[in-house]
Amino acid sequence: MKKLSLLFIGICAMTHSYAQEISDAVRYSQDEIQGSARFRAMGGAFGALGGEMSAVSLNPAGSAIFNRSHASFSLSNLTVNNDVSFFEGRGSSSESKFDLNQVGAAFVFNNTDENSPWKKFTLSFAYDKTGNFDNNWSVRGTNTRSIDNYFLSYAENLRLDEISAFEDETLGQAYSEIGSFYGYGNQQAFLGYESFILEPDEDTDANTSYTSNISGDRFNQGYSKVETGYNGKMSFNAATQYGEHLYFGLNLNAHFISYERFSNFTESNSNENSLVTNVDFENSLFTTGNGFSFQLGTIIKLTNDLRAGLTYQSPTWYTIAEETTQYLSTVISDDLGTDNIVINPNIINIFPDYKLQTPGKITGSLAYVFGTKGLLSFDYSRKDYSNTKFKPTSDLFFSTQNSTMNDILQAANTYRVGGEYRYKQISFRGGYRFEESPYVDNTFYGDLTGYSLGLGYSFGSTRLDLTYDRSERTIDNQLFSRGLTSPVTLDNTNSNITLSLGFDL
Repeated sequence: MKKLSLLFIGICAMTHSYAQEISDAVRYSQDEIQGSARFRAMGGAFGALGGEMSAVSLNPAGSAIFNRSHASFSLSNLTVNNDVSFFEGRGSSSESKFDLNQVGAAFVFNNTDENSPWKKFTLSFAYDKTGNFDNNWSVRGTNTRSIDNYFLSYAENLRLDEISAFEDETLGQAYSEIGSFYGYGNQQAFLGYESFILEPDEDTDANTSYTSNISGDRFNQGYSKVETGYNGKMSFNAATQYGEHLYFGLNLNAHFISYERFSNFTESNSNENSLVTNVDFENSLFTTGNGFSFQLGTIIKLTNDLRAGLTYQSPTWYTIAEETTQYLSTVISDDLGTDNIVINPNIINIFPDYKLQTPGKITGSLAYVFGTKGLLSFDYSRKDYSNTKFKPTSDLFFSTQNSTMNDILQAANTYRVGGEYRYKQISFRGGYRFEESPYVDNTFYGDLTGYSLGLGYSFGSTRLDLTYDRSERTIDNQLFSRGLTSPVTLDNTNSNITLSLGFDL
């Protein structure tokens, strides 16, 4: 990544100055409670079970299942593998890291009035990591479309004097002023024009049509992406047991987003009559956010062995802040020789905070407990991603994005199955989960399948659990959101080893 040699901040205060993409909204809308080893070993199918700290983050009634106060924490080793393809190009990547992905405690208060139907009351808090954004990969291939399509798509119908520098301006000053007055789209057209990728049809301020100085149909392209960050949830829980068969609970959740992305695109060509022969285009994004949601849940003992659970998770209301930086260089070759054009504005674009409402979710659960021998459980969840919204909805850009999301996103179902068999102090566990794609067209963003196996050992009031789980999904990652949308196909595999320690207080 190019180092910023000058920190000059351009604040884009216009309401149309946005860089938000639908893929960002989907990323922050997906939540997966990574949870404790026991929770992960059973595929997360804990909606009707409770008695587990990560289960409390799924169904708030779950804390009322505890007979004694309880605490747990979990460490995990996450490995992300990608098999990458871009036209004839192939690549692979792998990275691994350790993380504290779950910690929590529940405090049980038994009712001393034996005649009251309210048997107990619990208070708990829990932190769960609900999303891991760490990923990096790179690939090279030969494309028939050039990066010029990206800049042309932004420059179309824009006046030349709104995408070019004045005679007494530096490129950094012009980039900042254009972003502040006209927005992100004009900045992209400015980069294309000042790098000589774009050529105006007429060299006048009023010109609004452009052609490309890149020609041909064979372009050697490379693309690399580095992503880091996480999505986390802190839950404050209250639950109660009524009679011998009913449990009710409420979670108030605080959500946190931290996400960074750096991408580098390169292109070269030796095509006849192509003035621009090399392009190096870098983009970085830094996102922070916080949000709120709530959950209502119940668990019902239908019989001594059969249990049912129902949970409503509200939408999450986020406030998000974003910053971007860009760098572009080109090589120009003609009869007079070769010249290198560098546009390094050294500008941090700070966008106005915006609101994002992610969709709510309904979860229904069933579990059958075989006494002290083991159990089987099943969860079904439904989340309608087409209800995702940028706000304020009165904003023209956000309204367009929301309309698009309503068309291309769908309601996605999730199925989770888990089982546990106990032999003396040892527990053997397994799980399976299947998550449908949030996109109507799942050919470019596939369904997710996951498997898990785990062991547990009880020392009485203390329990040690170990789990291995694996999930797979195929994703077509577009190079850019417009103009040059050629896909890079990722066969993504996430593998986790999780170790948890739980103990009664």
